[in-house]
Amino acid sequence: MDKLLTLRTLGFSRQINPSTVLRLLLAVLISLLLMLCSLSLGKVLLSPLEVLRILFSSEDSSLVFIVEQLRLPRMLLAALVGGALAVSGVILQSIIRNPLASPDLLGITSGASAAAVFYLSFCAGALGQHWLPMAAMLGAGLAVLAIYLLAWKQGASPLRLVLIGVGVSALLSAVTTFILVFSPLTTTLSAYVWLTGSVYGASWAQPRALAGWLLVILPGLLLVARHVRVQQLDDSLAQGIGVRVQWLRVGLLLVSVALAGAAVAWGGAMAFVGLIAPHIAKRLVAPGFAGQAAMSALVGANLLMLADLAGRTLFLPLDLPAGIFVAVLGTPFFLYLLIKQRH
Repeated sequence: MDKLLTLRTLGFSRQINPSTVLRLLLAVLISLLLMLCSLSLGKVLLSPLEVLRILFSSEDSSLVFIVEQLRLPRMLLAALVGGALAVSGVILQSIIRNPLASPDLLGITSGASAAAVFYLSFCAGALGQHWLPMAAMLGAGLAVLAIYLLAWKQGASPLRLVLIGVGVSALLSAVTTFILVFSPLTTTLSAYVWLTGSVYGASWAQPRALAGWLLVILPGLLLVARHVRVQQLDDSLAQGIGVRVQWLRVGLLLVSVALAGAAVAWGGAMAFVGLIAPHIAKRLVAPGFAGQAAMSALVGANLLMLADLAGRTLFLPLDLPAGIFVAVLGTPFFLYLLIKQRH
């Protein structure tokens, strides 16, 4: 067992696992190397030294436009979307007490998708594209509110949340398809790309907006983070030690919905990121929400940056949505988890 370091200040005490910190630093280093690789590769190949010179100098050339205006905002958006979905998945797996829980399972992604497709089909022409993220987040919030109310019976148990979530998710997927059938052809094509999950054509406005939203969510995440482990106890046991289980569950669910809704709003309906990243993180660091959430965010960011890099470079001159490659990795992983759970 790793020896823990204890930090104590005025009214604050925290135990730190040196092994977890070391592995997080290593994950950060891998992320930086992947970012450098992503900025280097593409239709125009650049060396890592050229990329660093462009980033840290004031020269003006076509290469600066390629790196700083085309590749860098797209890469940062992929990292933010992947990290937000991963942390949302960690929270949901703790609330539901089920390793298969993810934003896809509880209908968060389906709610955001249905609202976004409706907006693209019938509202974008009059209101413009800039309200699309708000529509997606509103859809995610309404979907989870409906699930929680339908699952309520002297409290919302994790099992009922899962069962109702699967049903509502299937219903919303059918609603999305119904909307697409009656939507104009031009918006249907853009809606399909969004439903697959893509950061194609990202400008600096998108990562800045998403980063601002995540900074707003961060205080709420820090407020409820220390109570996440309690959700892994049986409800009666948690209540027995003085925990307000339902209020805590609502708070955690709101934070998870806000993270996943924001990520889906700006990156599209990326599937499986919130499922895969927490499992990888739990294998890399010791138990503890703070370490696992940080590692999940790094793993999710790396996963989506790698998927976007593959979509951008493997099939040139085509530029495929990153969601395709995440699904290729996620589907066998999901089947593996199902088989593992059965045994």
